[in-house]
Amino acid sequence: MALSVILALGSNLGDKQQNIEIALDKIEERVGRITSLSAFYVTKPVGFHSEHNFVNCVCEVVLNIDIFTLFAISQSIEIEMGRSKKSINGCYADRIIDIDLIMAGDLIVDTPELTIPHPAFHTRDFVLTPLCEIAPDMVHPIFGKTIRRLKEELDRMQSVE
Repeated sequence: MALSVILALGSNLGDKQQNIEIALDKIEERVGRITSLSAFYVTKPVGFHSEHNFVNCVCEVVLNIDIFTLFAISQSIEIEMGRSKKSINGCYADRIIDIDLIMAGDLIVDTPELTIPHPAFHTRDFVLTPLCEIAPDMVHPIFGKTIRRLKEELDRMQSVE
């Protein structure tokens, strides 16, 4: 049975939209068929200061490989495209491309290398907004809430701040 996964992509250096389009092409070549793609969103950096805004999107991909191979391939795509280092301990920096594995159906993985679902995506509007566009009724396997509900809860929290 094929596994459907959600990937989030972001870029804030160079031709950001083209960077994402190149990464999407590589994902389709090496990982599986992209069955759904959100619009591209321009967002401010989160977790660090930069004068470079991001372009973000999410896509749903039907895998023809296992989840750990997907993770390795996504990291190799980032390196091929010029990303020199991943964020470490919450220290973020500008990047040509970022590919995050957000969800994989109702799969839960917790290893030192990989955590699924992504442990912070429910706090990030730049993931929830495009994800709500393509999969509002998808259910978070740990929280048991739809993406739409997670987005509504985040919107309420942000309006209080």
